[in-house]
Amino acid sequence: MNRKLLWLVQRWIVLLVLVGVWELAARRAGSIWFPPPTKIIDQGIELWFSGPDTAAAWTDDILPSLARTLGGWLISVAIGIIVGTALGRSRHGMEYVGPLFAFMRAIPPVMLVPVFIVLFGLYTEMKLAVIVFGTVWPILLNTVDGVRTVDSVQTDTARSFRTPRHRWIGSVVLPAALPKIFAGLRVSMSIAVLLMVVSELVGKTSGIGNKLVSAQRQFDFTIMWAWIVLLGILGYGLNALLLVAERHMLRWQPSRHTQRLQAGG
Repeated sequence: MNRKLLWLVQRWIVLLVLVGVWELAARRAGSIWFPPPTKIIDQGIELWFSGPDTAAAWTDDILPSLARTLGGWLISVAIGIIVGTALGRSRHGMEYVGPLFAFMRAIPPVMLVPVFIVLFGLYTEMKLAVIVFGTVWPILLNTVDGVRTVDSVQTDTARSFRTPRHRWIGSVVLPAALPKIFAGLRVSMSIAVLLMVVSELVGKTSGIGNKLVSAQRQFDFTIMWAWIVLLGILGYGLNALLLVAERHMLRWQPSRHTQRLQAGG
């Protein structure tokens, strides 16, 4: 227990020191561009918990943004794992689509916002399209790589027992590929939060990105920083949930069990 507490303190002490330095430097400089963290926290509490527009902030901005982020990310997860599994098990599939994927990955999703606006308008579909296009690649390519690492002994054993293909994929291939799939999931989640903000900067709409740019245009930098801090909290929380799910689903791996024992868990 003491070791866990020490690990938590070591993990957070750098952040706390940096916040303290920021507080002192901001109060000393008195700049409107970089308000002290205490003012940002007070503004955030008023915005989301105690102010007159608290309910509207949650129902019109925070929850819709979170729904778009998770919705686009989940669509990417489905596409990436299904297509990645099919290509990973195909002998020549990536040889045909690999150059196309490399070309499409090189296109910044932000540059396609005008295209998606033409196709879908300034609606949720446009925002989901931006998120899906940017987040599908880490999942798809990591799935391809993970599926290809399945042990040949496992493959030969499944064939000798005439295991149905769908059962073999679900019980052998995907579990073996999970470590690399989860690596892609974490990367794509961070990208999804970023692209959610970018997609909400366009047009008169709701969402965290819209509120952030609105505060910037009104030169209300304390509110702007409050929304930025909220984005960091949301990104950290979503990544933490993914790490918990990863540890739960990969607890069968011997290396992870050893690491947990060494950590005293």
